[in-house]
Amino acid sequence: MKGTSEKMDISEDGSEQYFSGPDENATLLLETSSGEKVYRHLDSIIVSLPDGRSTITTSWVNGGYREDLRAIFNHKVSKAVKGSKDLEGGNVSAYLEIVSRDLGLNPAYSSGLLTAARMENVAIVTRSFRGVEVTGIVTGGIEVNGGRVGDPASYYQENGSHMFIQGTINTILLIGADLPAYAMNRAIVTASEAKAAALQQLMAPSRYSNGIATGSGTDMIAIVADRNSSVHLTDSGKHSKLGELIGLTVIEATQKALELQSELSPINQRDMMVRLERFGIDEAAYWNVASRLEGENRKSRFFRDLRDISRNPFLVGSTCSVLHLLDEISWGLIPETSGRKVAISIMKGLPEMLKSKNEVPFDSLLDEKDSILDNWLRVSSWLIKNGNCQSTDECSESRK
Repeated sequence: MKGTSEKMDISEDGSEQYFSGPDENATLLLETSSGEKVYRHLDSIIVSLPDGRSTITTSWVNGGYREDLRAIFNHKVSKAVKGSKDLEGGNVSAYLEIVSRDLGLNPAYSSGLLTAARMENVAIVTRSFRGVEVTGIVTGGIEVNGGRVGDPASYYQENGSHMFIQGTINTILLIGADLPAYAMNRAIVTASEAKAAALQQLMAPSRYSNGIATGSGTDMIAIVADRNSSVHLTDSGKHSKLGELIGLTVIEATQKALELQSELSPINQRDMMVRLERFGIDEAAYWNVASRLEGENRKSRFFRDLRDISRNPFLVGSTCSVLHLLDEISWGLIPETSGRKVAISIMKGLPEMLKSKNEVPFDSLLDEKDSILDNWLRVSSWLIKNGNCQSTDECSESRK
């Protein structure tokens, strides 16, 4: 991993000479109007910082508030690493220092974030207002360890050990204004809320509960402000224009990064089976129900029809409505009995929306004493198996 996006020499008296230029392995991705330079170098994204930057990072090395950092990097860890003892150096802090040196950076004046996401899938978004520029640099993947805050824990830290999971949303936020430390801390809150909003808009599933993910269990963040700027701002919350810029930047960059890394996008979420995934329902669960219903048990044909109708927008919309009822019941916003009755009324409307050519035997399929998901599985399985419903292609044609 030798080489650097920005070379640094250390003189005999210990003083540093920073950033003599990128080497042949580095690609310049962006230079901000304030002078920060963003490079991709093999398995790392490096942000070189001019003098006079204030930083807050959640890194193990030089984390917290600093005024002397000259570089922040985001580094991809090998998939072979399962725990901190597998890292070169034997622990996270030592490994980050090794990565810093391999990148040609001084570990005393750099801070690093770790991830399993690929650096070529980085998303960079910039927004500005009246000369204030905010840039978000995000890598992300939550297909393995996406979680909702408050989910059951995965491990208990003991004796300094850590467990690595394939995933993580890492955010580096460059703010072209001078902010006091407390406002930089508030920017972390705003950026974290924006990340959660981005995941909510994608209905990204938690892998540890039935909830909607708010992040991954290993997310990291770095905030950079410019003490040299003539613009002095003291509020980065949602009511401020800076907070708005942070929110919009992080939402867009997070969603772009997740699409690049995990193909998590609004288009790919338009699928009944994708939406049912967070409740543990897959094709095998469907066949387990369908094989017990009337009609021919032709597994390959059933799966073909299931995959076809799964993207029917009317079915996706009905699925989302029923699943949201489950969410509202779990949050205590709707009584379970009332929610179940509303869900069943939605199910009874499926034959008309899907243009079923056969009458559905609701009397034998629906039971208000059973769970909403059990009823949904029986009704939708019957329609797929016996309804001879309108295909997704036919549905698309009818809407033209």
